[in-house]
Amino acid sequence: MNGNQKLDAYNQEKQNFIQHFSQIVKVLTEGELGHPETGDAISRLKEVLEYNALGGKYNRGLTVLLTARELVEPSELDASGLQRALTVGWCVELLQAFFLVSDDIMDSSLTRRGQICWYQKPGIGLDAINDALLLEACIYRLLKFYCREQPYYLNLLELFLQSSYQTEIGQTLDLITAPQGHTDLDRYTEKRYKSIVKYKTAFYSFYLPVAAAMYMAGIDGEKEHANAKKILLEMGEFFQVQDDYLDLFGDPSVTGKVGTDIQDNKCSWLVVQCLQRASPEQRQILQENYGQKDPEKVARVKALYEELDLPAAFLKYEEDSYSRLLHLIEQYAAPLPPAIFLELAKKIYKRKN
Repeated sequence: MNGNQKLDAYNQEKQNFIQHFSQIVKVLTEGELGHPETGDAISRLKEVLEYNALGGKYNRGLTVLLTARELVEPSELDASGLQRALTVGWCVELLQAFFLVSDDIMDSSLTRRGQICWYQKPGIGLDAINDALLLEACIYRLLKFYCREQPYYLNLLELFLQSSYQTEIGQTLDLITAPQGHTDLDRYTEKRYKSIVKYKTAFYSFYLPVAAAMYMAGIDGEKEHANAKKILLEMGEFFQVQDDYLDLFGDPSVTGKVGTDIQDNKCSWLVVQCLQRASPEQRQILQENYGQKDPEKVARVKALYEELDLPAAFLKYEEDSYSRLLHLIEQYAAPLPPAIFLELAKKIYKRKN
């Protein structure tokens, strides 16, 4: 397949994936929409699903589908097998939606995926906490509905539960490293940063979708999963560093969100790099301006990052990290097809959103 054919095939998979969402909503809501007791709550659930699960890039969910296609013989991936792969992909997207609704509240974010954050909508507010919990509950309802009779059902349940726990541990590290209203620059170390991104991003964004497809294809050996994890956790770190860079230097009309890492006192890749390069005077500027909502102070931090040439440092990191990823794929992909990992790496390399 040449580049254009690959893109066409990918776009077709994406369309199929998006179209399956109506089936997901139907399974989760149809039986109870008119229920005399719970009908109103189910109407709310439908609204929550349609507002928060749609509008992203769908990379995590599509990874389940595309990996399943690589691992399962076409003759074996029948219509019901395909439905299950699509559904498990949507379970990953619902997990993402659960995290994003919660994260936006914690970070006081304004926009997400080019629209106002769910909790910011008039009449929603902190009721969004319960909406986030509903999104999480839907994952397990779908897995039961579609996969209960499958030999990999327990593995999938445990994988989703473990991924949720790891992500929540990562979020805890993130929050306690950057308490509101108190900036302690000594906390922003490379070691702490790596721990945060490994748990908060890498497990659920990269290992979860590939591991889910592996289990569905009957690949449940510890060694195969450990090798895949080596590649995918590295990929997750690469992805989060990009995210941190785009939070400040990305174009909001492309990223779909206005970054708030400086205001939120975050242990971001940029602040870690800044501290490694800053003179005592520059560190003092950071101390006086970081973690505050004042737009002038935010601009001062951005100017400091530019003074220290962090955009160039990021470009070098991106090249070095991509080379390291390719080497890991060469070393650890087998017995899985290297294409699974190479396609994922290509998708995030040089991304703008």
